[in-house]
Amino acid sequence: MELSHIVIDIASGAAIVAILMPFLIGYLVAHKEGQSIREEGPKWHEKKSGTPTMGGLLIILATAVTSIWVGAWQGQLTHSLLITTFVIILYGCIGFIDDFIKVFKKRNLGLRAWQKLLLQILVGAIFLYVYNNDSLQFNFTIPGVFSVDSVIIFTLFTMFWLVGFSNATNLTDGLDGLLGGLGTISYATYGIISLYQNRYDLAVVCFAVVGGLLAFLVFNHKPAKIFMGDVGSLALGAGLAAISILLGRYWSLLLIGLVYVIETASVMLQVFSFKVFHRRIFKMTPIHHHFEMLGWNEWKVDIVFWIVGLICSGIYLILFM
Repeated sequence: MELSHIVIDIASGAAIVAILMPFLIGYLVAHKEGQSIREEGPKWHEKKSGTPTMGGLLIILATAVTSIWVGAWQGQLTHSLLITTFVIILYGCIGFIDDFIKVFKKRNLGLRAWQKLLLQILVGAIFLYVYNNDSLQFNFTIPGVFSVDSVIIFTLFTMFWLVGFSNATNLTDGLDGLLGGLGTISYATYGIISLYQNRYDLAVVCFAVVGGLLAFLVFNHKPAKIFMGDVGSLALGAGLAAISILLGRYWSLLLIGLVYVIETASVMLQVFSFKVFHRRIFKMTPIHHHFEMLGWNEWKVDIVFWIVGLICSGIYLILFM
């Protein structure tokens, strides 16, 4: 895959988002359909109430359209490209339902936890079905520890990976520009890995997402004109999980996606500590809010977290490539 083709891939994703986003924002503003800010969040976030959300719709659209036309053009319209694209779309649909309930039905919590989990598992089952029919191996490996050829273990792991990282990126999407920047870094890293492994089909998807996210950041940086919404955040995490599995580098996501892991761990530790010891470890979770409570502004949190994501991705590329 030549550099010029990568540039076209990124440019296509970016152009779709850049052209259509003003129309989406205009529609949502005209109909007064904005995000409601949860009461338990930082008080200074209340001024964001009413900001349009569901901007992730266009990231998904840009990814799907670009992946298919560039994949067809490059002769890379493979099962892996299609299933990755559809995982992103289907997890985006779950997020869309969640956002729709919040925004249009005015029910701030959206889907109930069990409903969201059931839908996430269902999409995971679809991914596994296609994965199996693509004649790929159900081999689950922990380097230096063991390797098990087990359908059951791999199935459970895949479900956990897809659900876990879709929720992790969802938790990370709490500040203007935060997930947009981290997602750009993560997908660019997997794009490089895909090129290294001659998996040009997956590289097409990765760089399409990068283009869409770069354009989205123009509208999402502080002060955000539109939020990503669950439609975008759930899709991005699921896409990363699917790509890491298809590349046979699933453990890479623990380092490349370390910020997402830390965000999730902070919530779990906070809940555990409060229920068991009746004490909070952090001032507020996810952990990006903790730093806000310490006096950091959103830009500082964004930049520090982006740098951490960039360093982690760089370490992986240096050590494991």
